[in-house]
Amino acid sequence: MGPRADFRYTAGMTSTLLLALLLAADKSGQSQITAAALTGHVRFLASDALEGRGPATRGDQLTQQYIAAQFETLGLAPVGDDGTARQSFELIGVTGHPDAITFTRGAATLKAPFDTDMIAVSGHQAARSTLDKAEVVFVGYGIVAPEYGWNDFKNVDVKGKVLLVMNNDPEDDASLFAGKTRLWYGRWDYKYEQAARQGAVGCIIIHTTPSAGYPWQVVQTSWTGEQFDLPSPNGAKLQVKGWLTEAASKKLVSLAGKDLDQLRAAAQSRDFTPVPLGVLANTSFTNVVAKKSTANVLGLLRGSDPKLADEWLVLTAHHDHLGRVEKPKPGEDAIYNGAVDNASGVAALLTIARALTAQPKAPRRSVLFAAVAAEEQGLLGSQYLVEHPPVPYGRMAANINIDGLNIWGRTKDVSVIGYGKTSIDAVLTQLAKGQGRVVKPDALSDRGFFYRSDQFNFAKVGVPASYFSSGHVFIGRPEAWGREQREKWEETHYHQPSDELLASWDLSGAVEDVQLIYQLTVKLADAPSMPTWTRGDEFEVPRQRSLEALKATGSRSGAP
Repeated sequence: MGPRADFRYTAGMTSTLLLALLLAADKSGQSQITAAALTGHVRFLASDALEGRGPATRGDQLTQQYIAAQFETLGLAPVGDDGTARQSFELIGVTGHPDAITFTRGAATLKAPFDTDMIAVSGHQAARSTLDKAEVVFVGYGIVAPEYGWNDFKNVDVKGKVLLVMNNDPEDDASLFAGKTRLWYGRWDYKYEQAARQGAVGCIIIHTTPSAGYPWQVVQTSWTGEQFDLPSPNGAKLQVKGWLTEAASKKLVSLAGKDLDQLRAAAQSRDFTPVPLGVLANTSFTNVVAKKSTANVLGLLRGSDPKLADEWLVLTAHHDHLGRVEKPKPGEDAIYNGAVDNASGVAALLTIARALTAQPKAPRRSVLFAAVAAEEQGLLGSQYLVEHPPVPYGRMAANINIDGLNIWGRTKDVSVIGYGKTSIDAVLTQLAKGQGRVVKPDALSDRGFFYRSDQFNFAKVGVPASYFSSGHVFIGRPEAWGREQREKWEETHYHQPSDELLASWDLSGAVEDVQLIYQLTVKLADAPSMPTWTRGDEFEVPRQRSLEALKATGSRSGAP
């Protein structure tokens, strides 16, 4: 058999034969995926010269130029603005200067100093944020989920109130909210959105490391300095979005004569009703509001099949990070280099692009390589891309997202974030088997990773999405070693200036992962039909709507 251009799938082929043919066909491209190729990209993208790749900074612009130049070198078609690879969009930057929030009940007062006990940012794009004697109401998880018969608000009017809310979602009952697996209901962005819809003026999330999935220092680094959002002139907005340490939260509730542990226990039941605390929240701080811009970088490898080229497989990796430390101490590292998060993901994206373009013939479907912006600010770049898509959703075959590579060596397993949600899992399982690895559900499903990276925005509009990483069982290591390394990294380096390229990195496992993503890309791009959501999945309905919308146009393969 000749190169992959001559490769065709037939219904009679066994999965083993399919895999053997696929791997043989992929050989020329897969040889491009090496540790050196990945390291070279990371070395530049995570260098001090790019100053942490903060949105709308000089480093951000240099990052975009570097990625666009790489796409051009590979011959990818620019599908951004005005014949370029850049899809520019406006950001609103808000820099607030809060000092503290004061809670009062009668003559009793509790002051929560900023940074140590409280992190607060403006929830609206205005020059001032104010809480003026706004009553604090404990609302449990702050969830409204009719499909689970769950409503934490029980029609209680919380307009003008400050909501004290728990992170995560109920996890004790496996029949509710997927049990230990966290859904979007358990994410901080849902909490703030729901609070605004309820008419609250503020929302404070109680931080614990287990419920957040990361320590307090990550909140400190992620939620300080300039905060960005897409322009939003209309709609309900919070005056203040905040986080409060567990210790400070207990003091706040105690000010009301109540016990936080008892309130949290009551919130595990559908019967829970909001608890007004009779405590008033007060703060006022000025904001510097500025219009700025950033850009996604988009390059297209046009498919070789006239019938399928109008369907696009979308590969994403976010190119931004946190920029510079707002107030560094003398001698302190002042740059959030973001080597793992996510210079490594962009390196994988570029390396896969090189591998695919090295093939004698392009895959049957088109492949869009999208290095998206402002992920750390709330998945903003992928949100903008989805809201301004280069093709209709129904013609997006799937999204494969890459957010951080394994730096500790080879694993026996592959961890799928959101395992069981799409038909992609079966394809991935067979390909991983060819590497001698086994696919497993995410061992950290309580962290809600499916809802906290860019694939979530594609899923929300129905595009089948895949996000996976190395597993936790490392070759030649004790079984618990991998999880220990990850937890140690999160405690020490996640969203910290110490996330840098180190000589100690072992990218042998990352190479296997990137090869697996590459093989998956080829397999999905060449398959006769597009992937599907598992029947009954939360994102199945929007997919059906997008496909029906294409049928209504009477177009072939969804082409306009």
